[in-house]
Amino acid sequence: MSSVKRPPPIGAMRDRFVLEAPTRTADGSGGVYETWIAIAEVWGALIASSGSERFVNGRIEGRITHEVWIRTRADVAPSTRLRLGTRLLHIRAVLIGDQVRHRMRLLCEERDL
Repeated sequence: MSSVKRPPPIGAMRDRFVLEAPTRTADGSGGVYETWIAIAEVWGALIASSGSERFVNGRIEGRITHEVWIRTRADVAPSTRLRLGTRLLHIRAVLIGDQVRHRMRLLCEERDL
């Protein structure tokens, strides 16, 4: 049995993501202000991987991880993120998932706005 994940069929890539990259601007006080700009819109498949809860600073904090499959792009990196409506998916790892069909697997963590 192979440990390589198979990409979903092309028809399953029906979620429309916005790929965003951070930009840093000086704030005038010696610090920086970070904003996110849209680079591209991409079609992909969102697959939930796992979820967990933990108690942090007197409250319960949830963590959800996902796999996202998209067509291979050169500008996707762990410093970028995906937006799906109001959901933010921070990319943690970029894996080449399918050399023949030119798709990549992104391991993401969902965060609140």
